[in-house]
Amino acid sequence: MIDFLRGKPAFADTDFVVLDVHGVGYRVFCANPYAVYAREKEEVLLYIHYHVREDAVQLYGFETREEQALFRRLLDVSGIGPRVAIGILSSGRPDEVAGAIYQENVAYLMKLPGIGRKTAQRIILDLKDKLADLPMAVSAVAASGAGAAKTAVRMPGGSPGTWLEAKEALLSLGYTESEADRVWPQLQDKAKEGAAADVLVKLALKELYRG
Repeated sequence: MIDFLRGKPAFADTDFVVLDVHGVGYRVFCANPYAVYAREKEEVLLYIHYHVREDAVQLYGFETREEQALFRRLLDVSGIGPRVAIGILSSGRPDEVAGAIYQENVAYLMKLPGIGRKTAQRIILDLKDKLADLPMAVSAVAASGAGAAKTAVRMPGGSPGTWLEAKEALLSLGYTESEADRVWPQLQDKAKEGAAADVLVKLALKELYRG
């Protein structure tokens, strides 16, 4: 079982990054691979979930233990596989997601990719009483202006308004407004086609890395 990997990012695609660990390249699926790849000149540490299927062994990586823990809780919910779980984490911070679950905020959860009303209700039913040991849940509840979890949804739209959500995420990653605005023209068509904010963030990171 692999608990974490430490190495230099060698390649990134829309849903995974390749981590070079002493000359061995590990393909690790993660929420924002281009954000990890942007740090290619330094070693990064990713906490790993080791997922075994009949036809494949896959690695899912997280920059914090909180993300790793929440991902594993989400997998306990019937109907949620690793791709949906990683999509959830690419769309909202762990404390926001945990706060929405604790507050039974179905509307927030339904705006996450792959989550309909029944799945959102199932997540709440299955996990509401199982998050108390996770630090991010404690802080989300304590913040309980957890209106933050109700209003801070960064997800699907399908219009330039979605770009505002993606831009906010880029700013939180340390990019400037001018850098974000520079890549917007390359993303307008995707936004008009209905691309979700997390997809726009990944594409923007790719463009920013290219310079």
